[in-house]
Amino acid sequence: QVHLVESGGGLVQTGGSLRLSCVASGDIHTIHDMGWYRQAPGKQRELVAQIGSGGNTNYADSVKGRFTISRDNAKNTAHLQMNSLKPEDTAVYYCNADIEDYTDYGIVNDWWGQGTQVTVSS
Repeated sequence: QVHLVESGGGLVQTGGSLRLSCVASGDIHTIHDMGWYRQAPGKQRELVAQIGSGGNTNYADSVKGRFTISRDNAKNTAHLQMNSLKPEDTAVYYCNADIEDYTDYGIVNDWWGQGTQVTVSS
C-alpha cells in the first residue's frame, strides 16, 4: 500500500539534461534510503544514485560528477538531475525507497516504481 511514481524521462541528445522525479504515497511512516536504479536491455539492474534520510549520497562511478540526487522529506519525493548525458546512460530508470509503514511498523520494506525510459541519442 505504498506507491512510487516516476516521471521526467524522455529522449535527449548527447550532452543534454533531464530531471527525474519520484513521488511516494500511501501508508508511509518513515522513508529511509531512496535511490535510483537503471536497467538497459540485456543488462542487470544497477544502482545509479542513493540518498539517505540524513542527506548522505552515494553514486555509481559512471555518473559521478554528472548526476545529482536530492530529496524533499516533507513531500516524500526524490529527484535525479542528470547532466552531460551519454548514450550509455540509456536505460529504464527505477525509483526505489526503503519505507517503514504503519502496518508493518518497525520493519523496512523495499518499494519500486514502474520505471521511466531515458534515451540518449548519439
